[in-house]
Amino acid sequence: MGKIAVLRLGHRVKRDQRVSSHVALTARALGADEVVFSGEYDPGLLESVSKVVERWGGNFKVSYTPSWRTFIAERKTRGEYIVHLTMYGIGIQEVEEELRRAHEERGLVLIVGSSKVPIEVYEEADINVAVTHQPHSEIAALAIALDRIHQGKELNINYPDAKITIKPSRLGKLRKKESPREEIN
Repeated sequence: MGKIAVLRLGHRVKRDQRVSSHVALTARALGADEVVFSGEYDPGLLESVSKVVERWGGNFKVSYTPSWRTFIAERKTRGEYIVHLTMYGIGIQEVEEELRRAHEERGLVLIVGSSKVPIEVYEEADINVAVTHQPHSEIAALAIALDRIHQGKELNINYPDAKITIKPSRLGKLRKKESPREEIN
């Protein structure tokens, strides 16, 4: 099975800190293998996401690229399927089988924007995909796309190396810390 990378375009340190970190958290929690940030270099963001992976487990990778153009070109050369998530694209319900097949056979790069997305992204993508044709957030688009690609299986991801896990509860809030082994309310 191929991997899924998420490319976050145009990160701005002062403006996008929270949304960019939520893109990364959503990508990790819903089955992507890595997130790559472009735009302004933000070591604090990279460190913050890395700490989440360290505590909550998994092999999720986080990195920065100074050139989204070079990143896309390299991934295309490797044969990965480039998917731009945009409200101007074809409806995901029309292409979800195609996305699953491409994930299985080639691997995917899911691109989400922040500031105005350059027209070259629309042109370089193998496909432009919309989760809705209404204004919405890149986090919502990413979550819905990952859920459709994984068909809900990502909702049961378990990381054996996690230092912190959730103990599901209808009422209350419980999590377990692996070291020392204790429950925290």
